[in-house]
Formats: sequence, C-alpha cells, structure tokens
Amino acid sequence: MKPDDKIRILLVDDHYVVRMGLIGVLDTEPDMKVVGQAADGSEAVALYEKLKPTVVLMDLRMPVKDGITATAEIRLKDPNARILILSTYDGDAEIHRAIRAGARGYALKNFNGRELTRGVRAVAKGEEWIPKAVATRLASRELFGELTPREIEVLQHMATGLANKEIADVLTITSNTVKDHLKNIMTKLHVADRTEAVTAALQRGIIRLPEGN
Repeated sequence: MKPDDKIRILLVDDHYVVRMGLIGVLDTEPDMKVVGQAADGSEAVALYEKLKPTVVLMDLRMPVKDGITATAEIRLKDPNARILILSTYDGDAEIHRAIRAGARGYALKNFNGRELTRGVRAVAKGEEWIPKAVATRLASRELFGELTPREIEVLQHMATGLANKEIADVLTITSNTVKDHLKNIMTKLHVADRTEAVTAALQRGIIRLPEGN
C-alpha cells in the first residue's frame, strides 16, 4: 500500500504512555499511520489544520481544552472532519455532548486492538462508530429528564460541598429557589436525596469534580 493511501491518524491524549500504546496498535496495521500527536485540545486544533489527517482519535478530558471543545472547533473549520472519541468515561451526558459536537464515533478505552482499528476504518469511510455498550448508555438518556443550565449549576456547587444557603449566595438567588431546583433535579434524575443526585450526575458525566478532587 502506498503511503498516500493509508488512513492518516492524528492522536490526541494528554497521557504519553497511552499515546505510545495506541501508536503500537495503530502503526502495526498496514493501512494506518499515526502522523501526529497532541497532548491537549488546543494542540489538536492547530495540528489538524497543519496535517489534515483522515481521522482524529480524540481523548475526552484533557487540560487547556477538552476533547469536546476541540471537536467542535475542528468541525467548525472543517465540517467533513472525521473524529473518533476514545475515552475512559461512559456517562451518557458526555457521549451525547461529544456526538452533538460533531464526533463520528465514541469508543471506550477498555478496547481491544481489533475493535479500535475497526472503529478507525469505519470513521475514515465517513461512517458512524457507536459500539453496543456506548449505544446502550446513550439510549438511557431517554429515561431521565433534561436538566436546565441553572440546575446543572446548582448540582456543580452541591458537588463541592456547598449548602443550599451558600449556593443561593453564589448564584444570587434565594434558598427557596435552590430548594425548588433541587426538587426538580431529584425528580429528573430519579434519586431520593442530594448525595444521590451528585453521585448520579458525576456517573453520567453531567458534572465533573473540580480539578484536584
């Protein structure tokens, strides 16, 4: 196979060891070649413009700029960009945001080499690649209510340990309004208390713990 015929891959992950492992898998395939590496989303956007790869294999959570933001920026500049998210996180909210940002697929890092290369080839051809486990998590969104931006803000502050009065002060709203938001949150997430609400929101990728926690 001629070099120009190979699937040219831009690999984006903030962990050097992970990148080396992925290169070991991808570069052994006769039809694939890793042509560039990036350690964060900003580097990914810049390298995409420079290299014009066939496929971007994009990590989700990275410093400086995360994978979802980088995906959206790349797709804005090139609507035909083919991006496959490869992440440890399987929360339905994060999967949904990644697909909405323009990713063609979403695979989990507990992959085997064969599954990963199948996904890369599918995305390279312009197809979507959503493994069964990911599709199942994505479908689970229909079981829950959609949280409003304000409700997500309240949840995020709850995750840092703030009480209702403290959240009210931060958001410049009343404590009763915070209680109303909390009631709606628990109803939408099908949970019984604030601890369960935070746990469910973290598991689904609706919110994240602040860096350092």
